Amino acid sequence: MTSLDRFPLHYLAAFRAAAQTENLRAAAESLHLTHSAVSQQIRGLEAALGFEVFQRQGRRLALNPAGQALQRAVERVFAELQAGLVAAGQAHGSQAQTLRVTALPSFAQRWLMPRLPRWQALQPCITLDLHTGQQVIDLTREGYHVGLRVGRGPWPGLVSERLFHSPLIAVAAPALAHRLIGQPLQALAAQPLLDDVDVWRQWFAQAGLPVAPVVVANFNDAGVLLQAAEQGMGVALARELIAGDALLDGRLVRVAAQALDLDAGRDYHVVYPEGLRGDPAVRAFCDWLHAEVAALQQRLRETTAADR
Repeated sequence: MTSLDRFPLHYLAAFRAAAQTENLRAAAESLHLTHSAVSQQIRGLEAALGFEVFQRQGRRLALNPAGQALQRAVERVFAELQAGLVAAGQAHGSQAQTLRVTALPSFAQRWLMPRLPRWQALQPCITLDLHTGQQVIDLTREGYHVGLRVGRGPWPGLVSERLFHSPLIAVAAPALAHRLIGQPLQALAAQPLLDDVDVWRQWFAQAGLPVAPVVVANFNDAGVLLQAAEQGMGVALARELIAGDALLDGRLVRVAAQALDLDAGRDYHVVYPEGLRGDPAVRAFCDWLHAEVAALQQRLRETTAADR
């Protein structure tokens, strides 16, 4: 085998992208290269190794055992390189640095954004570069330091810290909510309901009500769902902590004590690459997130106790 000082290290990025996507065209798009360039680099890598790392299955690539072993090593190296880039930036002449964060639009809009002034006051030397989107991003490949995700985990190559598990509660704008508070749960079935009919069916089934709910509007984003509820379109089932600020300031009102607690597959997590474990900026941001979650949970408990 070629010694490391003669090994074509520049081929490893193509290998990594092909291993992640299992498709040369998708790998080429992610690297902003042509299909033929990535194919040539993969062939060059295998020639340098003296053995194949992929099994070809039509247009799909699948790692063979040798490729799987190489991928594990390559992912560790790329994570270390990312951490090194961050450390180099921190060491460069100035204390200022940028923390790149990716999150779902609903989480960013309804939970994170109202709290960012407090983060800025605590960490004025850390610039937050926030990306929002529905698609899950490869943090290391795209150069992000922190991700805020919903799911069960674990995510390969990432450290995952659970932020919160929040049940679904029924909420509505004040005018509608105050007509429903204290009414039997059956009364909800006659109201305009928002979002997923299957979740509403579970809601009524939990209360022992064989209701066939009808929804008037469906949304693919929890932030838009809550905005629709605030504007009086109907009753929504929302994560209590995502709706927390609107509940505290009166834009939304909880209409029933019942909460639908789905499985841990919908927990909220903060994640970051293994290579950034112990990074001061990442650690500061994660600790701040945990503190903000605890503060909101406490305020919601106090408000619920006061309403009883």
